[in-house]
Amino acid sequence: MTKTNAADDARGAGLGRLRRAVGFWGLMFISLGSIIGSGWLLGALTTAVIAGPASLVSWVLASVMLAVLALVHAELGAAYPVAGGTARFPFFAFGPVVGFTAGWMSWLRSVLIAPIEVEATLSYCDRIGWVRDQVRILHPDGTLTAWGLLIASCFMLLFTLINIVGVKLLAATNSITVVFKTAVPLLTVAVLLSLVFHASNFTAGGGFAPYGAHGVFAALPAGVVFAFLGFEQAIQLAGEARDPQRDVSRAVIVAMAIGTAVYLLLEIAFIAALDPAAVAHGWANPVGKGDFGPYATLATAVGAGWLASILYVDAVVSPAGTGLVYLAGATRLAYAMGREQLLPRPMARVSRRGIPVVSVLLAFVVGEIAFLPFPSWKALVSLVTSAAAVMYAYAPVALYALRVRDGDRPRPYRLPAWRVLGPAGFVFADLIFYWSGYEADWKLGFTIVLGLAVFAGSRLATPATERRALRWRPALWVWPWLAGLVLIGRFGRYGGVRSLPEWWDLLIVIVFSLVIYYAAVRMAVSADAVDAAVTAEAEGESEPRPPAA
Repeated sequence: MTKTNAADDARGAGLGRLRRAVGFWGLMFISLGSIIGSGWLLGALTTAVIAGPASLVSWVLASVMLAVLALVHAELGAAYPVAGGTARFPFFAFGPVVGFTAGWMSWLRSVLIAPIEVEATLSYCDRIGWVRDQVRILHPDGTLTAWGLLIASCFMLLFTLINIVGVKLLAATNSITVVFKTAVPLLTVAVLLSLVFHASNFTAGGGFAPYGAHGVFAALPAGVVFAFLGFEQAIQLAGEARDPQRDVSRAVIVAMAIGTAVYLLLEIAFIAALDPAAVAHGWANPVGKGDFGPYATLATAVGAGWLASILYVDAVVSPAGTGLVYLAGATRLAYAMGREQLLPRPMARVSRRGIPVVSVLLAFVVGEIAFLPFPSWKALVSLVTSAAAVMYAYAPVALYALRVRDGDRPRPYRLPAWRVLGPAGFVFADLIFYWSGYEADWKLGFTIVLGLAVFAGSRLATPATERRALRWRPALWVWPWLAGLVLIGRFGRYGGVRSLPEWWDLLIVIVFSLVIYYAAVRMAVSADAVDAAVTAEAEGESEPRPPAA
C-alpha cells in the first residue's frame, strides 16, 4: 500500500457514509424553503426605507445577479455531487487553503442564519398584543430580552433535534412547511392588491428614486440579497440526493425562479398598500416607527384581520423552516471540511442514521453564541450578506478553473456563455460585498483571521502522515483579493470615508475583480491534482444510489 493510499484510508476510517434519500422535490423545497424565510416578512419594509419605490429596482438587480451565481452553482453541483459543495468546489480547483477560506465563509454564513431566522420570528410575534402583554420578547429597539433569548434557544434546540433524527425527516418536514410558506406570501399579494392599490405611492416622498442610485445599491445588503440567499442549499445536500446529476441543477434553477417571482410581487403589493399620507414626505416610517410586522399591519389597516392572523402563524413557520434548513447546510459544510482535514476529523463522523452529529451540535452551540453579540434581525443581515458574497465569489472562479482543468467530466447542466457569465458572477459577488458596507466588511475580515487560526490548530492536531499538502501557490490570489476589497470599502461610499467619487467606486471594484479573477484561474492546480482530489473526496462519502422501485 502506498503512503498516499494509507493516508486516505486513515482519513476515511470510521467516518461512515451519507445516505442518498432525497429526491428532486425534496431538494427543490430545501432551496426554496431557504429563499422564502424572514426576507419576505421584513425585507420589503427595510428596503423601502432605504430606497423608496426604487427598491423594486433593487429586487430586480439582485435577482439578476443572484440568478447568474445560481446557474454557476447549478453546473458545479451537478458535476460534483458531494456534500458541502460550496466548500469543496474551490478545494478541488485550488487546494486546501482556498477550500478552507471558502468553506469557512460558507459555514459562518449558514450557521448564523438559523439564529437570524429565529430572531425574525420573535420580532413578528412581539407584535401580537397578548404575547407582548404576557411575555416581553423584545426591547423597544428590537433586541432580545432574557425571555426572548430563552424562547430563541428552544427554537434552536428543535432545529437540532430534527437534524439529528435524519435527512429524510428534514426533507419531509421542510416540504410541508415550504408549501405553506409559499402559499401565504402569494395570498398576501392577492389580498392586498385586490383591496387597495395606491399608484401614487410609486412616485411619493421625492419621486420614484428619492435617494438615487445610492439608495438602490444600499438596499441590496439591507435585506434584498439576504432574501435570495439559500438557493445553494440543495447543493450542500447533494451527497444525500438520490440522483444528484439529474436533480441538483433543476432544483436550484426552479427554486430561484419561484423565489424571484414571489419577492417582486410582494414588494409591489407592499408599496401599493401603504397609506399615501405615511410616505408623502419621505420613507423613514412607512408603517409606523418600531413596527417589525409590516404585512400584518397593512392587512389590519385594509380590513383583512383574518390575513393578519395567518401572517402571524407564518411568521413562525417561514423563518423556522429556513433556520431548520440552514442548520442542516451548516452541518454538511462542517462535515465536508472534516473530510478534507480542514476541521478536526470528528466533524466528519456520522451516526448510524447517516447524520454528522458532531457537526450538528457545533452548529447549535455557535448559533446560541450568536444571539449575544447580534441580538436583533437587522444586526446580523449585513454581516451575513457580506459573508455570502465572499462564499458565492469562489464558485465562478472554481467553475472556470475546473472547466479548463477538468473539462472532460460529465456535466448534466452547462452554464451558457460561461466565459462571460463566470467573470460576471465574480464581479457581482464583489459588488455585493462592497455594498454591504465597510463596517460589515472589516468584521468579516477579522473572522477570516480567526478561521485561519482554527485551520492551523486543526492541521497541527492531524498526524503528519495524514496531512495533505497545503498548496500555497494556488491560494496566493485570495489574500490580495480580500484585502483589496476591504481597502476599497474603507475609502468607498458605503460606510467608508467616501473618498472615492460616485460611480468611479463601482468601476474600481469591477476592474479590480476582473484582474483578480483572471489571475486566480491561472493559478489553479493541475488537471491530475483536480482528478485526484475529486476521486478521493467522492469515494466512500455516500451510500450507492438505491435501485429504482
